[in-house]
Parts: sequence; structure tokens; C-alpha cells
Amino acid sequence: MNNHTALSAAAVEAVMDDIGQAAVKAQHALAQASTAIKNTALTEAAASLRRQTGEILEANAKDLEEGRAKSLSPALIDRLALDVRRVEAMAKGLEEIAALPDPVGTEIARWQRPNGLDIARVRVPIGVIGIIYESRPNVTADAGGLCLKSGNAAILRGGSESFHSSLAIHACLQEGLAAAGLPGACLQMVPTTDRAAVGVMLRMTGVIDVIVPRGGRSLIERVIAESRIPLFQHLEGLCHTYIDGAADLDMARKVVLNAKMRRTGVCGATEPLLGDRRAAATHLAPLVTDLLEAGCEVRGDPAAQAVDPRVRPATETDWSTEYLDAVISVKLVDGVAGAIDHIGRYGSHHTDSIITADAAAARRFFDEVDSAIVLHNASTQFADGGEFGMGAEIGISTGKLHARGPVGVEQLTSFKYVVRGSGQVRPCPLLL
Repeated sequence: MNNHTALSAAAVEAVMDDIGQAAVKAQHALAQASTAIKNTALTEAAASLRRQTGEILEANAKDLEEGRAKSLSPALIDRLALDVRRVEAMAKGLEEIAALPDPVGTEIARWQRPNGLDIARVRVPIGVIGIIYESRPNVTADAGGLCLKSGNAAILRGGSESFHSSLAIHACLQEGLAAAGLPGACLQMVPTTDRAAVGVMLRMTGVIDVIVPRGGRSLIERVIAESRIPLFQHLEGLCHTYIDGAADLDMARKVVLNAKMRRTGVCGATEPLLGDRRAAATHLAPLVTDLLEAGCEVRGDPAAQAVDPRVRPATETDWSTEYLDAVISVKLVDGVAGAIDHIGRYGSHHTDSIITADAAAARRFFDEVDSAIVLHNASTQFADGGEFGMGAEIGISTGKLHARGPVGVEQLTSFKYVVRGSGQVRPCPLLL
């Protein structure tokens, strides 16, 4: 199939129906697979990634060439780009997932009732996971590996920007499945970039159990508006770092520079920087200077502009913009209460950090900031499943139901109640 050729609506429906039916069948087999079999698939896929590094980078070069021709921003090019180090990171990620405890069949809780019934709550796979993502080809490996370990079949729909790279990575996952004797349909790639395929996925209520969208605002808004399937909602990463008046300045400088500039195109990058008005004279200028000298454009309120003539005026829109680029907005607030109010008004419930030596201020920040991840004296770029010891993540869920924060293998399971009896019957009032 030529991925750049628009298909008829009927053709897209047919392709997606075949994928869906194959996924349901494969998931039944995967749900019964032993931990050893799943781990073999993961480690063999990792070995294939290493063997096929050259082919993956060749495919990625094609994506990069097309991306530059489309004038993708430097930040998006960075998200798209692969090198030997990043391919190795994908391989290690699969091995780390293999090393994790298998959540399937784990007893979450167990208790006995007075009538002798023994009741256990046991983890089970969700079923078929649909992942719709843009730009970052490593999601193919991360999402595929996590779904495999948690016993879920996956239907992967990558973005057109990373199509060739994702296909090359998916081929390695297929090698791992074959080596373990598992059906290839456990992990399937949608073989077209036709946007109609997304619409079909969002209506596959009898096949897909949950949709995980990862991408820009337009993709997320479309999925929220059109999906008839429950979502693990991953809204934009409007991550804040608040520098409290009691912050150690050396620590603040180190953390802020990392939080913004380590990788500007990831969802854990700090976008607005908030400063305590009490410490403006001592803390604001060094932080702003560090960012400017690192090549970051700074947009600020009047106080931030007064620090350095290179600071551009911020508009109201800047406080709610996820730049995913070397741009940051800076604003002074009235202490931790002001920071909490600002984050509550503009934040996306993703990740927010406070830098302070004041334990009470940190405790209040933890208690009152309603985000999936809150940090004290640490960079927002730790908002990552791998950094949480999950091996990898399928995304950061900013919703509140079922899963929140990094979605790893445990979050990709549901549960059922296993009730063991010895002939118990429930009393019938009519017979009393």
C-alpha cells in the first residue's frame, strides 16, 4: 500500500476492520502468554533494534528529509530525529520493560467474607489499545513494548512525519513476536497516513478498549471531540517551575536551565517560569541571564523585562502556550499562593515543580497543585516513565480516571474479582 495515496472511505474501513479483527484474536492469545514468552519477545525485539540500527537510521533520514521539506520547526525535527544513541535507548527500554514484574495475574487485594467467600482483586489486560501519535518514532517501541508486557494487543497509528522510521521499528517488534511464537497481530501498525484512518479508529467501539493520543493540541482536540472510546488523555505539557523566595539560587539556576533547555521539544520541558516577587532582586536576573545566554528566547511581564532589555514582552497567550522550543515565559507572583493560583488558572495538570528550602512551602505546593506530577527541587524533565522506574511510558495521563501520570505496564491493566466459594448461596427473603 502506498502510504501517501489517499484511499477511498470504503478501503480505509476495510483495512481498519481487518486490523481490528486480527487484534482481537491475537489479544486472546497474548493474554494467556507466560511471562517468559512475553519477555522473550521483548528481548528479541531489542536485539533486532540493535541489528537493524542502520536500516532504522536510513528510514529516519527519509523522514527528516521530508520533514525539512515541509519546514518543520527545529523542535519538531529534534523530536523526529534518531541516532545510534536513541536507537540504543529504545532497545534498553524494551529490556527494562522485560525486567519489570509482570502485572497480569497479580493480586491487588484479597479478603474473606463472614460467609466464607474468598474474594481477590486480580490484574488483567485491558484488551486492545489504540495509540495515535505524532513525530516521535520511539513511541512505536515504547508503546509496543508496554502493551506486550501487559498482555494488550496494540494498534499503532503513527504520524506521517515519522512513518518510515516507525515502520522500521515496528519490523523489529515483529521479529521479537515471531521469535517468541506470538501472533504478529499483537502489535500492528496502521499501514497508511490517510487521516481517515484516525476517524475510523475512534469509532471502533467493538474492538478497541481505550485510545491513547500523543501529539499536539489539534490532534488531542480532535480525539476528544470524535472518540466514542474511552481515552487516556494526554493534554499538552504546560509545565511550570516556581522559584520560591527561599530557594537556593545555585540549585535554582541549575534546575531551571535543565528544565527548559535539556530537550525543549519534550512534554516535560518547563514553559512558564514563575518567580517569587520577594526574591526578584536576587533571583530573577541570574535565571533570566542564564536562559538568554543558553539561546532561549525569554518573554516576560514588566518585572522580567526590567531585568534585561533582551526580554520580550509577554502577552496573555504566553501563559498558556506550550512552546516545545527554546522559548520561555517569565512572570513574578506573590509567593507560593500566587504560584498555585497561576498554575490552577493556566496549567494543563501535567507536571509542575517548586524550588525552595522551605518545607512548609513545598508541602503546600504538593497539597494544592492539582497536577499528575508535582516535584520539589527537581527538574520537570523527570516527567518520564523511564525516570520513574517504569521502563518506559505510553504517555503522561493528565486525566483523573483509571490512570494518572506516566502510563506504564500496571496502568495498562484493569482488574477482575475472583471469588472462591464452597457452596455458598445467598439467602432468599421469601423463604425465610
